[in-house]
Amino acid sequence: MKRLFRDVLYAIQDFLETFGASQIFFVRLLAGIPSALARPGLIIKQVHASGVLSLAIIGISGFFVGLVLALQGYNSLAKFGATESIGVVAALALVRELGPVVTALLFAGRAGTALASEIGLMRATDQLSGMEMMAIDPVRRVAVPRFLGGIIAMPLLAAIFSAFGIFGAWLEGVVILGVDEGAFWSAMHTNVDVYDDVLAGVLKSFVFGIAASLLAVFEGYNSIPTAEGVSRATTRTVVLTALSVLVLNFMLTAILIGKV
Repeated sequence: MKRLFRDVLYAIQDFLETFGASQIFFVRLLAGIPSALARPGLIIKQVHASGVLSLAIIGISGFFVGLVLALQGYNSLAKFGATESIGVVAALALVRELGPVVTALLFAGRAGTALASEIGLMRATDQLSGMEMMAIDPVRRVAVPRFLGGIIAMPLLAAIFSAFGIFGAWLEGVVILGVDEGAFWSAMHTNVDVYDDVLAGVLKSFVFGIAASLLAVFEGYNSIPTAEGVSRATTRTVVLTALSVLVLNFMLTAILIGKV
């Protein structure tokens, strides 16, 4: 019992230390943004690495999520004779919730792990120490461009995910199940609001991009310079990002619908 209690205390202490260190690291990232903006080529390269290289998994995942939403929605709405609303159900689910959340989770699994392992290997091979010896700040040269690249890429990937999802819902609902196409699009146009729905999804994806990119570069930069340390940093990146996204999603949803 004492050992369990001690382990819980150590876990809480580790969490608090990590949280505090990440906030200090976040301030350092913010301080390095002006110098990174002076070299846009580095940011564009990281947008390509984090965003463009993730397009395949984002598009395919969004397409199949849209197929499932349309199929499940059709079976449920058919009981009430409201199958024409299948487009609204799919669009709202994708734009408000599934688009930003699933994109952030996929981003953590694909781009976040790549960022953490890349920076961790630079730490293990003393590349970051070499930059410091040459009076080059590795945070501004390495971490900040990757941080900004993830922030820029996340909302774009979420929009692409939602677009592929709506296309999948249209294909399943209209082409396969025979829902009237005019009713499908008109109901979506009437009930999906740009401010309450679309911009809310964009805001969520932007916040998720900050959280996912911050955790990826933080874990990689502060990883133990060994093979085991890099692997643990990669694992922590995925786990912490998933938990952070789910918690932030609840908080943002409560704020946006005015329940807090």
